[in-house]
Amino acid sequence: MKLIVLIMTVGCMLAAGCVATTIKTNDTPLSPPSDAGLNKTVNASANGTSALKGSLSVSIAGFSDPANLSVILDNETVGTVNPTTTLNLKVSEGNHTVMVCVDPVCVQENVTTRFGRYQNIDFSERLHKELANARPTVRIIGCYRNGNAISIDVEFINPSKKDLFMSVAVSCGYSYIDDRTSIRMGDSARGRVVQNVGAGQRITKGLDLHFANGNSISYSFPVIEELTIQ
Repeated sequence: MKLIVLIMTVGCMLAAGCVATTIKTNDTPLSPPSDAGLNKTVNASANGTSALKGSLSVSIAGFSDPANLSVILDNETVGTVNPTTTLNLKVSEGNHTVMVCVDPVCVQENVTTRFGRYQNIDFSERLHKELANARPTVRIIGCYRNGNAISIDVEFINPSKKDLFMSVAVSCGYSYIDDRTSIRMGDSARGRVVQNVGAGQRITKGLDLHFANGNSISYSFPVIEELTIQ
């Protein structure tokens, strides 16, 4: 009788063990949850690590230019974005390069997408910084006293695709003690410099502004009063 009980007990244990080892697990990856805010799926997997996709949002909410800007993902244009519309993407897991372009300037960021993770990239601030020199402009890069005058270095910047004729008016305020009256007087010196600037070029040109005759001359940093581009 004891032997029968022992055999039944061992049999039950073996049976329980078999049940434990034959439980099946679901190895099929879960599908990403649907997201009504996403409007495009991108199978950009050149640098991806799996078929799973992460959520990526590209925006320029603080940018002042209302134009539609191209969005490039891993060297492929995937859509456009503007200050009022965000481009939402589902992108394969892995490392990717995202760029937003305003001809001829592009700003870039490297991102790593992960399944179940939401990422937002806003390019507004970088676009403002890059475009500060993306349009034709002129700036004063230095000045120094030169006898009874001030010598100014003016830089002309032309990032466009055509040659330009640029003209800039520069002024500098100063004060001096008059030789005859010994009274401190205030005045300003003005001048203009012109330059033909080829496409994509930066050219520095000098300008001398002369002061009135006097002693103890004190002057402020020169400023640009007017810029004409043709």
